[in-house]
Amino acid sequence: MKKLFIETYGCQMNVADSEVVASILSNNYTITDDEQSADLILINTCSIRDNAEQRIHKRLRELAALKKRSPKLLVGLLGCMAERLKKQILDEEPTLDFVAGPDTYRSLPNLIEEAAAGEKAYNVLLSKTETYDDIMPVRYAANGVSGFISIMRGCDNFCSYCVVPFTRGRERSRSPKTILDEARQLLADGYKEVTLLGQNVNSYHYEVDGNVTTFAQLMEQVALLSPQLRVRFATSHPKDISEELIRVIAKYPNVCKFVHLPVQAGSTSMLQRMNRVYTREQYLEKIETIKRLVPECAIATDIIAGFCGETEEEHQATLSLMREVGYSYAYMFKYSLRENTYATTHFEDDIPEDLKTKRLEEIIALQQQLSLEHNRRDIGKTFEVLVEGVSKRSEDQLFGRTSQNKVAVFPKKNYKKGDYVMVEIESCTAATLIGHTV
Repeated sequence: MKKLFIETYGCQMNVADSEVVASILSNNYTITDDEQSADLILINTCSIRDNAEQRIHKRLRELAALKKRSPKLLVGLLGCMAERLKKQILDEEPTLDFVAGPDTYRSLPNLIEEAAAGEKAYNVLLSKTETYDDIMPVRYAANGVSGFISIMRGCDNFCSYCVVPFTRGRERSRSPKTILDEARQLLADGYKEVTLLGQNVNSYHYEVDGNVTTFAQLMEQVALLSPQLRVRFATSHPKDISEELIRVIAKYPNVCKFVHLPVQAGSTSMLQRMNRVYTREQYLEKIETIKRLVPECAIATDIIAGFCGETEEEHQATLSLMREVGYSYAYMFKYSLRENTYATTHFEDDIPEDLKTKRLEEIIALQQQLSLEHNRRDIGKTFEVLVEGVSKRSEDQLFGRTSQNKVAVFPKKNYKKGDYVMVEIESCTAATLIGHTV
């Protein structure tokens, strides 16, 4: 069999997509972690920010030398960047032999065949129906403990800064049956945790003969498969997260007490320009509901610094909202203009780069403080931790995650990957809980 090397950039959804690709190609290729021995290299890409795309261009230039040494080596580009740039990137990057968008992975065998014959091949058609729900992923990228299941594809929200609806198409949901079958397979293979993935999981909606399955109902069905299977999800849109879902989180011990709820900005005026379709007050109402119904829940978020027209007052509103919520963690970025988005054609990217950097640094510094404060409140408490492996800093320590998605490290003893252990927290940093087993 030939050897396939897949390099994945971006979000967890791209990891899940790469595992689907590995399954589609499994009749002819086995996965290798050595690019030097590969017959086929696939780069699965992200287009959310410009610097993500620049990394891909740099990586393709690096691969040019490998391709010179191995003339029969094929290199393909997958994912959002392939969808956004289409045939253009084949002309720009001589290293590439073919490109495939997120909805065209079933055509990969044909694209590879065309590329092997010397043709520059591409397929970037978006689909209104493709969910890959009949394909069981090859879990080559997983750690054997935690697995990802894509429950839906695409996005209908059209936030003014975001390219995703144009690179992943419109929303469509998988059938609950195939999702549950995949979760059962993970259980049978010894996995202890599953994360249900979607651009906006709260929009999950599957209807057959008038019978509707909502996301909250799907979460409950997965949770009921086994009390030994932890269930997570990502990501929620604040406009859609329901009290029904929050009550499911509260009801089942194996549904993790963690919600990633991207706010992006803290002022209603900025949220309107971003087309987020909720106000600051409405967002905080959702936060209050989570804290009331699931007091132990940790909340994380996404924040963009320096979006078009951002005033100092709007920036300060973001900082004040961060303090009010008290996030456990945040993904924080500077705004970068993306082609084809509403912001590109209707707003001016008018915040100077140095001011974007300054505001991002203030956001990061505040979040470091908030994360440390959040973790300090856990000192003296005991948490169930799912062991994921040996700590990078010490062979004598293991690490794992709490239900609140916090990393905890503790002495190894006789525990192993996949075990549930009770850990009492003794100290912490802003990123890590440190404790001992009890």
